[in-house]
Amino acid sequence: CSTTPVFRDTEHFFLKLSAFNADLLQWVKTKTHWRPNVLNFSTRYLEEGLKDRAITRDIDWGVAVPLDGFGDKRIYVWFEAVIGYLSAAKEWATISGNEEKWRDFWQNSEAKSYYFIGKDNIPFHTLIWPAMLMGYGDNLNLPYDVPANEFLTIEGRKLSTSQNWAVWLLDYLDRYDPDPLRYLFSINMPEASDTDFSWREFVRRNNDELVATYGNLVHRVLTFVYRNFEGSVPEPGEFDAQDSQILTGARNTLETVDGRLYGCHFREAIRAVMALAQEANRYLDDKSPWKKIKEDRQAAATSLYVALNVIANLKTMLYPFLPFSSQRLHEYLGFTGRIEDYGWNWQELPPGQKLLPPQPLFSKLDDSLVEEEAKKLGQPPL
Repeated sequence: CSTTPVFRDTEHFFLKLSAFNADLLQWVKTKTHWRPNVLNFSTRYLEEGLKDRAITRDIDWGVAVPLDGFGDKRIYVWFEAVIGYLSAAKEWATISGNEEKWRDFWQNSEAKSYYFIGKDNIPFHTLIWPAMLMGYGDNLNLPYDVPANEFLTIEGRKLSTSQNWAVWLLDYLDRYDPDPLRYLFSINMPEASDTDFSWREFVRRNNDELVATYGNLVHRVLTFVYRNFEGSVPEPGEFDAQDSQILTGARNTLETVDGRLYGCHFREAIRAVMALAQEANRYLDDKSPWKKIKEDRQAAATSLYVALNVIANLKTMLYPFLPFSSQRLHEYLGFTGRIEDYGWNWQELPPGQKLLPPQPLFSKLDDSLVEEEAKKLGQPPL
């Protein structure tokens, strides 16, 4: 650093990417399930024509070139790093006592590999690594999907740990629950374009969506049922058209979210879940079981039973995003064990199942924390 660059003659090893251009282009064109930013970026490179790329460097740190006479050269980090996907699998197989076990993941046509990365690493995973696998042969699986995110900024600026322009996880967890942050990152994920994290948006999403929409739905239903039906799931009567409609909608949402998750469309998935929570709130407002119970206890029991079943499946759909609050809700509803052990299946609450005393899933945050947290950005840590 701080010195004048000089030109030097040097000899390097190259990856002949140009030899794989046609095969890579043909392969990439089949990846219609890739995110548009990944597919377009990769296709543009290939249509312009790949250039051969040096895979060694004249430095004294890193992985040495394993050939006599080249001890002063090191392998380029993005050539040796991606090899780790395969070499780590082979090492794991050896440690596990079955040296061939890695083949179940790398040579099994049913196995699908997903590479979750940032957009600056797209070419290494859609072009260079696949070319290396093609060149090596041995019928190794190429990437199935490369769901690369765009960039995330904080309060309009690029993250910088050296300048303390960052939200430190341990510092965050000292004051807040993990799920609100997970929710914001999920529903505001930079899947197709750069997005920004702000403390104001954090508070708004927590208060307006987690507390007022989803949390309110859960708490008012569980609290009312617990108080008025001896802490148990009520016995429903015959469903009317409105009951059947929302239950069918919940089943359809479970299937929709499954597809969105499989396709790595996480933002669409969580938005579909929250739309169902909003619909469940409207259903309750229409049915008004807290009023209906005075004149028709059975009708109130039926609408509450329907709402409980929607909630039981909301916690399944939200588990990938909000695992901590979903597990708590799982227990409030009278289920035992871990929520993931129940699988991605429609869950129907048995009448009479005992509920646990409910507590709010989320806490409302004060607007004053926006300014307090923003002031910490860029300041020396205490």
